Amino acid sequence: MDRLLPGTTWFDATQWAFIALLLVLLAVVLAAFVRRAVLKRRGGAVECYLRAPEERGRRGEWRIGFGRYGSENLGWFPLFSLRPRPTAMLSRRGLVVVGRRSPDADDLSYLPADVTVLQVGWASVGDGDPEEVSFEIAMNDSTLTGFLSWMESMPPGTRWEA
Repeated sequence: MDRLLPGTTWFDATQWAFIALLLVLLAVVLAAFVRRAVLKRRGGAVECYLRAPEERGRRGEWRIGFGRYGSENLGWFPLFSLRPRPTAMLSRRGLVVVGRRSPDADDLSYLPADVTVLQVGWASVGDGDPEEVSFEIAMNDSTLTGFLSWMESMPPGTRWEA
């Protein structure tokens, strides 16, 4: 039983399996770096943290990623993912800031101390500001200024109606 395949000892087969596993791991890490570089190179990408709405009575976890500005949406891409499409899309139409706060003690285990947490939601037609928070976004000051400007500006191609 010292030979697994003709001409290959058991030790050689284990070495090849280990090398193949390392190559697969290296390919995954390389793909993640290429994805990140492509997202940043396209422009309009900023680092931000996102927390999804509460599910089943518990708060979601903070996730680091990139927000990429478009004319109508902010697409959010998680940092540690190979998925080429955003996992969350925040439509600019009707998006409003419900609240603004500093990170609390629970948040600081996931977030850096120099970020501001925005609570955002969508206004209903005919209603005022929403009371329900849809997402929480944490950003540093310069990213926050850009996000608020993007959110409040008019999308390209729209016209004022008098």
